[in-house]
Amino acid sequence: MQAIAAEPQVQSKIGRYRWTICSLVFYATTINYLDRQVISLLKPTLEKEFNWAESDYSNIVIAFQFAYAIGMVFAGRLIDKIGTKIGYALTLTLWSIASILHAFATGTVSFAIYRAFLGVTEAGNFPAAFKTVAEWFPRKERALAGGIFNSGTNVGAILAPLLVPYIAINYSWKIAFISIGAIGFLWLIFWFLWYEVPAKQKRLGKAEFDYIHSDLDDPSHQVGAEEQKVSWAKLLGYKQTWAFIAGKFLTDGIWWFLLFWLPAFLTSQYKLVGTQVSLPIAFVYTLAGVASIFGGWLPMWFVKNKGWDIVRARKTSMLIYAFFPLLIMVSQAAGSYNMWNAVIIIGIAASAHQAWSANLFTTVSDMFPKNSVASVIGIGGMAGGLGGMAVAKVAGLLFDYYKGLGHIETGYYILFLYCGLGYLLAWFIMFKFLVPKMTPINLNR
Repeated sequence: MQAIAAEPQVQSKIGRYRWTICSLVFYATTINYLDRQVISLLKPTLEKEFNWAESDYSNIVIAFQFAYAIGMVFAGRLIDKIGTKIGYALTLTLWSIASILHAFATGTVSFAIYRAFLGVTEAGNFPAAFKTVAEWFPRKERALAGGIFNSGTNVGAILAPLLVPYIAINYSWKIAFISIGAIGFLWLIFWFLWYEVPAKQKRLGKAEFDYIHSDLDDPSHQVGAEEQKVSWAKLLGYKQTWAFIAGKFLTDGIWWFLLFWLPAFLTSQYKLVGTQVSLPIAFVYTLAGVASIFGGWLPMWFVKNKGWDIVRARKTSMLIYAFFPLLIMVSQAAGSYNMWNAVIIIGIAASAHQAWSANLFTTVSDMFPKNSVASVIGIGGMAGGLGGMAVAKVAGLLFDYYKGLGHIETGYYILFLYCGLGYLLAWFIMFKFLVPKMTPINLNR
């Protein structure tokens, strides 16, 4: 991770401990998505064992997303209150326990309960992660740091199809849930050994501490802002909050649709079974992982090489990323000639989402002081969860309907239309109507 930092000679003089912190957040995010994706890879096995219809699976997905949506808003508030060190450790401990509990499920209802427990606890990852980035990185580096740790979502999604089918085939689906869930407890050791906020971190040199706090235009530098308690009602009074809400609501469901239904799509369309899905899924998320880092790097490149301000760089980068998902609307037609045509196109769409997401999250620290970053991300995360629930419910209904007609591919086509258009819609609502100048809020007014 440290090697990614720009201008190595300058960085070595400043110090690089902030990239160690970024690597911890990267690994936590990897574990978050590794735990999250186990059920999608076990879907064919669990459907047979528990006699699920498509709507049963979609309801279990909705249970996760509903709990995740509720959990996000409270997790953000909790982490702003108790801090990143304890808050991150607490949420990861609880979601690891929730993941393991799936092994003891006995039917649809119990799966939905454990899935809801996983959702409400996993909700703490992103508020804690982006609050950590806001604390440890200057404004110009936050999208890059966010892109790096956000690539952990793809690493988790890559490791899951490589590990889960193998464990399930050679041992059992129960062991798959237990073994994957237990990984999180290893991370806690390194978190407590290496993490502390910059002001208390003894491994952090003065030069790097000063560099982290070098942005004079950072909204976090408002006098007295850190001491203020900002209510949800006050945050909801800002257009900046609603811009983030709109971006999350309209695009999170697309990512979750790909995460939870991509294995099923490959099985349905191309009759892949067992470990056959591992390579195409790993390819999609490998591509997306690279794009996540690139997505954070591009606005920084615009600032450095074009002389643009951060607002222009951020908005332009996000508009570029919003065009690429349009390709997914032709993925099935292209895949009729060769499966890998569809896989590559879906990989491009997933990549665009990750590049978009790295910047979408960073808009919060661009516009809000640090003491409210986790809360705003939590509110937006709740909106993203609600958007994901809507997509999941529509997916279940469409797939059951068209499966009954013998044309389930039509259901996928309808969902892919939305996947293609959602980002451009979100960009125009955010940057043409709500926050065209991305003006930082001033809590002292």
